[in-house]
Amino acid sequence: MCGRYVTVTSVEAIEKRFQVTAGPDYTAAPPPPNTNVSHGDPAPVVTGDRPDTLQAMQFGFTPTWAKKQFYMINARSEGDHNADNDPGYRGAMGILQKPMFRQSIRTRRCLVIADAFIEGPQREKLAKPYVVYARDGQRPFALAGIWDEWTDTGTGEVVRSFAIITTTACDALQAIGHHRSPVLLDPADEHKWVDPVTPLGEVTGLLRPIPDGTLNAYPIDPAIKNPRLNGTTLLQPSGQRIFPEYDFELHQSLEMFGMGESRARKLRGRASEDGQSSLF
Repeated sequence: MCGRYVTVTSVEAIEKRFQVTAGPDYTAAPPPPNTNVSHGDPAPVVTGDRPDTLQAMQFGFTPTWAKKQFYMINARSEGDHNADNDPGYRGAMGILQKPMFRQSIRTRRCLVIADAFIEGPQREKLAKPYVVYARDGQRPFALAGIWDEWTDTGTGEVVRSFAIITTTACDALQAIGHHRSPVLLDPADEHKWVDPVTPLGEVTGLLRPIPDGTLNAYPIDPAIKNPRLNGTTLLQPSGQRIFPEYDFELHQSLEMFGMGESRARKLRGRASEDGQSSLF
């Protein structure tokens, strides 16, 4: 699964990277930089119905037909297939038949904009968290998502929400001890993913595992488990990277503009024993 992720890149940089413009709704109430995006949080996305516009949606998917609000953070690309999460699975994409997702996977796909994501071993989960990032240093990147629009019949509120699609674990996630990975889109495939007219066979063809060697990770403080906590100090390394890197040195390269970290939302960073610096 992918239940927490990081999105801290400035609006201007996102606009340039994805060739979009922040819409009026986004600029009126932009999601704050967030090192701990959790279900219910607003976050930046790009959708097929407005491919030139940066939007904010709620992380946690609710289908339009639901009688109550859900917070489905992930959608399995294999659906009910591949119960053992075999990394070598290359069979049918069962998401096409899942009642929860079968309409959105066809017509409501989105790019979920992220700088990194948080994952832990299958058993310990976020009690033993890692920051997972692109080894080539590229960020932000796009995770494959689906979205829908739901109306609360009691209040009339319209909620646009999304889920991240997952696939089998790549080498980095396997090294952590986790059984799933989010679908990381190649930049060349991003437009194809969101375009509603892309043939369904091509859509499912994009739901492939992340190539080995693409990602790396390092452990961080379990305090990230608390969705109310935020701030760059949560991403300070508490140990070494799972794969040694000699040609790409991580360093503190992003600033949290306008975050207004209060004492309740900020933790003191902890340096690793080897002096490893943080991705953020």
